[in-house]
Amino acid sequence: MSSRELVVLGTSSAVPTRHRNHNGYLLRWDGQGYLFDPGEGTQRQMLHAGVSANDVHWLCLTHFHGDHCLGVPGVVQRIARDRVRHPVRAVYPASGQAYWRRLRHAAAFADTEVIQEHPLTGPLAAVGPLTARRLSHPVESYGYRVQEPSGIRMLPDRLAAHGIRGPEVGELQRTGSVRGVTLAQCSVPKPGQSAAFIMDTRLCDTVFELASGVDLLVIESTFLSSEGPLAKEYGHLTAYEAGLVAADAGVRRLVLTHFSERYGFTQEPAFMEEVRRSYDGDVILARDLMKIPVPRRR
Repeated sequence: MSSRELVVLGTSSAVPTRHRNHNGYLLRWDGQGYLFDPGEGTQRQMLHAGVSANDVHWLCLTHFHGDHCLGVPGVVQRIARDRVRHPVRAVYPASGQAYWRRLRHAAAFADTEVIQEHPLTGPLAAVGPLTARRLSHPVESYGYRVQEPSGIRMLPDRLAAHGIRGPEVGELQRTGSVRGVTLAQCSVPKPGQSAAFIMDTRLCDTVFELASGVDLLVIESTFLSSEGPLAKEYGHLTAYEAGLVAADAGVRRLVLTHFSERYGFTQEPAFMEEVRRSYDGDVILARDLMKIPVPRRR
């Protein structure tokens, strides 16, 4: 299986800081690179992280606020300059088509035809292995989920008990039965791995649906609970609320990011303390240029 990991390119929210760039996240998944929400400066952050334009196969925007999309011109022009040959699927809210066009053609450059546009409409949409659901934010915003298909795991002890070995194992997997022994008698379901990416939103049912049972949840944590009313007004989550989502959804690894510029590294313990009030699992407070693996299969 190919490497599955998150490369963090930026972790700030509306305003970058000396230590945190605007948003940007590359999810490496079985030879595909999903670049989520490239904010301003993403092209340079890619260089620092060892990510090339050829690593990008998907360009996914949750919405068209600047900290989630102002890096698009640089990324697109780098894809063209480096003569990327494979298709790059651009996924974004259809309601922001005018903004997409401006970003896509923000300056004069030798254009590329590899970018394939997939504007999203409706509360639920799917593009290949990517599922998108609408969130609750002042402008139309989508969250994303990458899901590996479920499979089965063969059980050697049960195969041996039924005397099934060698080529018969493959036949059992292909046909579902061998000599009266069924596949269900010699295997158990194996859930596919999954990752979800949830940026600017209030708490809503969709957040929990996207996060349900995922191995890796990357989610905004813009504010601490002391700024709860402000978070709700502007359509954001607190660290405590992000933990509630992870706990309710059974998330295996929680990555908090999209921190307001009002918080520096010295406030990280407060974020950890707050999320621990609602979630006792694996938590990572993201910093720029981190590489975070998707948890191994159970």
